[in-house]
Parts: sequence; C-alpha cells; structure tokens
Amino acid sequence: MTSQQEFITKIDMHKGIIFKISKMYMDDKDDRDDLFQEITYQVWKAYPNFKGESEFSTWLYRIALNTAIIFLKSEKKRSFIANEDFSNYKIVNDEYDHEKEDKLAEMYKAINQLNPIDKAFIFYYLEDFSGREIADQMGISEGNVRVKMNRAKNKLKDILNNQ
Repeated sequence: MTSQQEFITKIDMHKGIIFKISKMYMDDKDDRDDLFQEITYQVWKAYPNFKGESEFSTWLYRIALNTAIIFLKSEKKRSFIANEDFSNYKIVNDEYDHEKEDKLAEMYKAINQLNPIDKAFIFYYLEDFSGREIADQMGISEGNVRVKMNRAKNKLKDILNNQ
C-alpha cells in the first residue's frame, strides 16, 4: 500500500475525530466543512513526518486541535483545495443521524461559547483522555490539567444552566 493509500485509509478510519473537532469549533455548516478540509490538509502535509511513535489518533488529535484553534483565530479562512485537489480521494464527511444531532445540538451550542482552550479541554474530557495524556498533548503538568479541566467543566455547567 502506498503512503497516499495508507493516509486515505487512516483518515477514513478516524474522520470522526475531525468531525467532532470541527463541530466543536464551528457553528455554521459551511465553516465546519471548511475546518474539516483544513484539518485534513494539515494532516496530509504533516503525514510524511508521522513516525508511528504514538497512535495515529493521538497524533491526529494534536494536529486537529491546533489547526482548529489557529483556524478560529485567523481572519481569512483558507481553502486547502487551492493547493491540491483531494476530491478524487473519497474522504467523506459523514454526518451523524438526525436524532443524535438534535440531542447534541444543545451541548455543542454551549461548548461553542467557551474559549478555544477550554473547548480543547472539554474535547479531551469527552474523549476520555487521562490527565497524563492531556498533559502530554497540551504540554502542561497534570496538576495544571486538573485545574484547567475543572474550570472548563464549571464554565460549561454555568452555560448549560443558563440556557
């Protein structure tokens, strides 16, 4: 299998991660699609440097969250298609079913009110990352993770209670 085929297979297996992050950081469907594409592009650019020293999903989380934060802050949202055309690769952004979407809508609406860093902590929490894994991903101590995680969860609770 070529490197390109391996990449397509890995992205297809883990596209749920990209979808979740896109949904957490963007309210508008077009913006979510743009972010999904931007994350995919950034992962594609970085893929030659993936050495397999960690799980692909762990490596993908880091790139996806960093890309989402930068994308959110950027004034001009770039389209990755300007550089390369990935339309022939059949990477599909599958949506969740409508019932799940309705149930998650309120949670995502609340999460979208958080700042980008708090969103990252909530994402890691929802994905059941351990304190050590979050510390490694964020480059901070486990103690700092606990403090920041509690603050992020309390902010989210306050938002949900006030909706």
